[in-house]
Amino acid sequence: MVIRMLEPFSIMVPQEMLDDLRRRLSTVRLPEWRNDAGWVDGMNGEYLRDLIDYWRDAYNWRSQEQMLNGFNQFRCEVNGTRLHVICEKGRGPANLPLLMIHGYPDSFFRYYKLIPLLTDPGRYGGDANDAFDVVVPSLPGYGFSEARPDHGGLFGFGDLLHDLMTKELGYSRFGAHGGDWGSTITELLARSHARSVVGIHLTDVPFLHTFRKPDDLTSSENKYLEGIERFQKEDAAYAMIQGTRPQTPAPALNDSPAGLAAWIVEKFYEWSDHGGDIESRFSKDELLTNIMIYWVTQTIGTSFQPYRDVMKAGAGRWTKEAVRGWIGSDSSPAGFALFPKDISTPPREWAARFYNIQRWSEMPAGGHFAALEEPEALAAEIRAFFRPLRQCRPD
Repeated sequence: MVIRMLEPFSIMVPQEMLDDLRRRLSTVRLPEWRNDAGWVDGMNGEYLRDLIDYWRDAYNWRSQEQMLNGFNQFRCEVNGTRLHVICEKGRGPANLPLLMIHGYPDSFFRYYKLIPLLTDPGRYGGDANDAFDVVVPSLPGYGFSEARPDHGGLFGFGDLLHDLMTKELGYSRFGAHGGDWGSTITELLARSHARSVVGIHLTDVPFLHTFRKPDDLTSSENKYLEGIERFQKEDAAYAMIQGTRPQTPAPALNDSPAGLAAWIVEKFYEWSDHGGDIESRFSKDELLTNIMIYWVTQTIGTSFQPYRDVMKAGAGRWTKEAVRGWIGSDSSPAGFALFPKDISTPPREWAARFYNIQRWSEMPAGGHFAALEEPEALAAEIRAFFRPLRQCRPD
């Protein structure tokens, strides 16, 4: 790792901000709830009350802040955008650089359990030869990274992260992993910068591919796409709002910790593998630390940008992306680890239309937030996929 213009960074939230949060949590006004609604109508009112009480009276941000500051964090300017990035050196004889890209409604915190498993596999029962140099940026407009509404928005994030890895960190070749928006950006990165990318590992097939349906669909593909249509009709209202009217919910969520918690936690409940008990997968501290990253940075509004970029992309943008796809490359080796309770679980033949699949694993447990839910299983998959690709690593 050749660190050039990176500035060491530590999270230090002003005490006044924490005091203000406590006052807001002490004067929360919650609506009346149906006692029997559970999670059917969205956020569970009883659980939200319990979470707010814990947030106000027991949650310790300073402890979580100290834990996060245990990672090597930096800030740097890449093509005019200030990015926050974790850079952890691997403990192995020949580390492979690995860029890990988060999605929504999580943050760089998605990978806090996974990072040590990948940088130091020998410590956790693995082989030191599988060690990675791990790079985890906060996406533009998320956490401690600045928003980047111009330069193609979402469609330029792959170019931005390529420059982070090659120009700022000095990696000529690297691997990439992502889920949610992270999978979309990972694909864009590999498409436009195939010479730099050893291989890509994903936990889903980006939903953008569902916009264009081939005529020769198999029965499995039809079933998958029917499921996507149901999700869009029954569960994707949040995405429509964030994509078409992002400036309407943003002020309310930015101003109300209870509203922000409800907006985010409901997704962790709906998209994870918990059997009805969300805390079997995520502790209150984990849920709240992810929420706090949005709260202290006031980035819930800017986190909507990828949705807006897709929903409001015109014909010119889609034509440009199609051209980039034609001149780009879909030959990069691709690996998939699909978790059963994710938003969708596409069949292999659907993914094979877009990727050079070298590894396909249907996991026995886990959901959308696999790095938090099943970190050991995901780490094993990432190690296994990249193992035969390590001969392509930079010197």
